[in-house]
Amino acid sequence: MHYPVYRPRRLRRTENLRRMIRETTLDISQLIYPLFVMPGEEVKNPIKSMPQVFQFSIDLLMEEMKEVVALNIPAVILFGLPQEKDERGSEAYSQNGIVQEAIRTIKDKYPELVVITDVCLCEYTSHGHCGILKEQQVDNDATLDILAKVALSHARAGADMVAPSDMMDGRVGAIRQSLDESGFEHIGILAYAAKYCSAFYGPFREAADSAPQFGDRRSYQMDMANASEALREVGLDIDEGADIVMVKPALAYLDIIRRVKEQYDWPVAAYNVSGEYAMIKAAAAQGWLDEKRVMMETLIAIRRAGADLILTYFAKDAARLLQS
Repeated sequence: MHYPVYRPRRLRRTENLRRMIRETTLDISQLIYPLFVMPGEEVKNPIKSMPQVFQFSIDLLMEEMKEVVALNIPAVILFGLPQEKDERGSEAYSQNGIVQEAIRTIKDKYPELVVITDVCLCEYTSHGHCGILKEQQVDNDATLDILAKVALSHARAGADMVAPSDMMDGRVGAIRQSLDESGFEHIGILAYAAKYCSAFYGPFREAADSAPQFGDRRSYQMDMANASEALREVGLDIDEGADIVMVKPALAYLDIIRRVKEQYDWPVAAYNVSGEYAMIKAAAAQGWLDEKRVMMETLIAIRRAGADLILTYFAKDAARLLQS
């Protein structure tokens, strides 16, 4: 039998050989850890649909920060659950809001940790939508001023980067202008640029108490069938001042991550969302999957598609494995 001169299996024979020619790598420096913070003391509420994910009061959040820093995870992104909700989500931009207080506390103790903040209104509005309502519809332009106020309040509290996730047209430009005019030119924007209206967000809505009270978010989040539109959305956000652009979710949209990375020479993040996390956890709990191997395969796939950064609830587990 005639064999080719090149035999690919030669370089798969041992782990060190495989490591030497590995094309895609995952490093702790590429991970961003999402966290949920709420009012109160000694609060650590488990999220039923997301094992090992919790809603923290600030005091216990700081216990979590110890582990995050010890694992050398470089960044967290904060989601807030307010004391009270109203039609305009006014607690989202309160000087003493839960996220603003959490930022100050974290930066006081861990100044080198990169603190990113979600900028949206869905957790703060009584109706659960991501913007101001006008006759049961989200009023895009009226929402921009509120989002800019939220981002500015986070910057004043000490955030390193703000992450608008609302999908209002023009919000990156409005936030960039507000930050610049207020002396915060150095604060970055991580834009949820291609955020799809996805069923994979279900567990997050439990964690952030952010489900809409009526209707859905199809009028402002992207249609799952569209790819070229995602490239237009990303281009708009870059033009308006986004420092990093994000695709969300990740696993069902690996093709979008790849197309964004190929078209734009720009840092790309991907959100390994709650439903993706929950599926792996549920299957592993039944003994159907090897959790660690599937976790790493998933994160490597997101990196291989082109993501420079990954927001993931697996950040601590992945960091432990990478350190070992």
